[in-house]
Amino acid sequence: MDKFDRIFQLHGALATRHTAIPMEDLMARLECSKATVHRAINTLKDYLGAPIEFDAQAGGYRYRPNAQSTAYELPGLWFAPMELQALAVIQRLLVSLSPGLLEQHLAPFSKRLNELIAHKRLNLTEAAARIRLPTIGMRPAGPAFQAVVSATLQRRKLWLQYHSRSTDEHTDRTVSPQRVTHYRESWFLDAWDEGRDALRTFSIDRIATPRVLDARAADVPEDELDRHFTTAYGIFGGKADKWAVLRFTPERARWVAEEQWHPEQQGRFLADGHYELRIPYNDGRELVMDILRHGPEVQVVEPETLRDAVVRQLDRALKKYSRTFCD
Repeated sequence: MDKFDRIFQLHGALATRHTAIPMEDLMARLECSKATVHRAINTLKDYLGAPIEFDAQAGGYRYRPNAQSTAYELPGLWFAPMELQALAVIQRLLVSLSPGLLEQHLAPFSKRLNELIAHKRLNLTEAAARIRLPTIGMRPAGPAFQAVVSATLQRRKLWLQYHSRSTDEHTDRTVSPQRVTHYRESWFLDAWDEGRDALRTFSIDRIATPRVLDARAADVPEDELDRHFTTAYGIFGGKADKWAVLRFTPERARWVAEEQWHPEQQGRFLADGHYELRIPYNDGRELVMDILRHGPEVQVVEPETLRDAVVRQLDRALKKYSRTFCD
């Protein structure tokens, strides 16, 4: 432990106590000699302006109370080794979400963090090589990301051109941004669409020529946003109005039983070892894709409309392969 760590720990010990701390206790907490504790006390008091005093009656050191009842704080940013480790992981996570996306904004933070890491000798520069966050099927956020985030945080309306993947349609929209969401390696904007007079979700990578307007964005209450965007399964909006009942084989159950498909899901093991999963949903398109991912290891029990949708997809796939084999 170097002197900066001891100063940090000494401050933490004094700041969390309203009574004096004996020298023996400080020596044990800082894991050092009496002389080293005295040096840390003098540094904290003489160079950092800490209101440390020795309480002769209590036989220990404490922070001197002041009339304003405001707690003393260390100047600048101070981090313990475990906190620096957490920051290194967060930095790696942010870089992996979308490479280069936040590079400009994170550059000053990354520089300072790297300096602290080098000083602490914690070997955290290994984070890039030792912490893997693979992104499969990631779609880059695109050039509109900064304007979308800016409008969302500043609570400003946003004008944009949108190219829909599902319909291949190009439209002009004026929206009130509500939330920016990172979902399945892609970025989305939840917004109030003035032209549709309804809440909509936009893929940010499909937004072109965004323009932040001066007009203040309309605020949709949080509970209304949650009802629309989070009660149903997947990214498609709408309040959940159906329940999917899925039955997984005993072999696949060992994985699915520990997965969270939805915050309000209900799961149980059946007597024969199968696992039954119930999921609330509204639009079944994304749910169908996830069901197909499990192939013969899952069966849709209900509703019939969802089962029919899965059967249609399987039938179409089978016909494609059948034609290939016949040729």
